[in-house]
Amino acid sequence: MLHKQTVKDINVTGKTVLVRTMLNVPIDDDGSVGDKKRLESAVPTLQYLLEQGAALVLMSHHSHEGQSLAVVAPVIAELLGCDVAFADDCLGEATTAKVQALRPGQVLMLENLRFHPEEEANDEAFAKQLASYGELYVNDDFTTCHREHASMVGVPKFLPAVAGLSVETEVNTITAALDNPKRPLIAVSGGAKISTKVPIISFLLQKVDALMIGGAMANTFLAAEGLQVGKSLIEDDEFEIARNVMDTAKANNKTVLLPVDVVVTSDIDAHQNVRVVATNEVGEDDIIVDIGPASVGQLKQIVDPKGTVIWNGPMGIAEDEVYDDGTLGVAQVIIESGAYSIVGGGDTADFIDGAGLADKFGFVSNGGGASLELMSGNTLPAIDVLLDKTS
Repeated sequence: MLHKQTVKDINVTGKTVLVRTMLNVPIDDDGSVGDKKRLESAVPTLQYLLEQGAALVLMSHHSHEGQSLAVVAPVIAELLGCDVAFADDCLGEATTAKVQALRPGQVLMLENLRFHPEEEANDEAFAKQLASYGELYVNDDFTTCHREHASMVGVPKFLPAVAGLSVETEVNTITAALDNPKRPLIAVSGGAKISTKVPIISFLLQKVDALMIGGAMANTFLAAEGLQVGKSLIEDDEFEIARNVMDTAKANNKTVLLPVDVVVTSDIDAHQNVRVVATNEVGEDDIIVDIGPASVGQLKQIVDPKGTVIWNGPMGIAEDEVYDDGTLGVAQVIIESGAYSIVGGGDTADFIDGAGLADKFGFVSNGGGASLELMSGNTLPAIDVLLDKTS
């Protein structure tokens, strides 16, 4: 659980509050904001602060190089029901003047922090300048809590720093599911590489009753067990790790489900010779691109309506609808099971959102890397620096 102070623990009345919030949203080709989900998640904290009589300075990054946040300001204004002024830079005399002119109930949004390399370099002078814009600091951007950037870990050196409501919800939901879940607890882990998922798999094996492995990562497990995987993506230098995972699971009486059938093709882009085969029938020229229906069926046999499912990572090349049946099948099994479900990781969240299924899951984390770190049992640097709860 989050053992840090939140916006509910501090008095913000009449104060200017510097808020690191979630403004990194998709921008469509026409320059308009696409998916507003993250912005909607940011609203409760901002509304609370405004209701308490604070003036707000909002800061964020955008992951697309050169993308201005100016297009986001009117959307936030609409969601909050108030004007949102915009500063063309996050630094400078003009920005300082706009901050100083703020009155309680007013909102100012700063331009993309990453227009300055000092943000990602966690430059102390840059952080100090940002900190000068507020009397208090609120971190409500869970998506970046695993990053040691100036606006995340630098600013709290200069201001009293607390968590926003979205960060509190993210941390409490994910940690509760791992530390005190409704059982059986089943984890579904996909994605491409074991090397990036070893920490989460190792940690989850200590917590879960069963683990299902899919995606290209499963190819390495299959190959490590001596099965033919053709021309599929594998990490042959990770065979020993894959075997260790299976041995650890067996020694601790944990169920690990590997694919029993897969979708293969001879050409990913041209969609040639796409078919479902058993995992012991993959040919030398085949490329595994998804799990098959029998593999999805394995999950259906063990998921329990009284239990919990944590899902991270697609089951195949889900961005191509020709190869998304396995990922869609897993989504449907989880939804139909009635089990409490948590989705973490950007690719998985993007997939279910694109499929129009996001509202069918118990909780969909906004955090990609941050949720993975938390699910791996790691602390998050941008949360560590916040003020501790007082007894």
